[in-house]
Amino acid sequence: MPWDEAGMPALARDTGAMPLPQRAPALTRPGAALSRYDRHGARVVVARGAYDMDSITPLADALDAAVRECPKVILEASGITFADSTLLNLLILTHQAGALRVVAPSTQLQRLCEITGVDSILQTRDSVEDAAVS
Repeated sequence: MPWDEAGMPALARDTGAMPLPQRAPALTRPGAALSRYDRHGARVVVARGAYDMDSITPLADALDAAVRECPKVILEASGITFADSTLLNLLILTHQAGALRVVAPSTQLQRLCEITGVDSILQTRDSVEDAAVS
């Protein structure tokens, strides 16, 4: 299809048709927040907020760094308000890369893990202290 100097298809120019409107930006989930600290030789990553493909990168980076730096990684997950398969995939990959403990997963995350069977793979604990000494 030929294009004119303005970058519009010649067909639209010739027929008087207007170009398609730009897509509205997708709605994003509420912001996610992370904090990190060490406990009994383990790296603790505290995750808060919603995690999907648009917001997973900071958590993925934090867990990747933690696995490379410490023999045990603890994800404190009580503040996760939304999770989808993107987070499940990240948890499985982190588990495969090192010793991962998930502490106090939120109801939504726990249910997602149960439905998908991921709960049989991951080690969950009630507290950071329990996870650090196990």
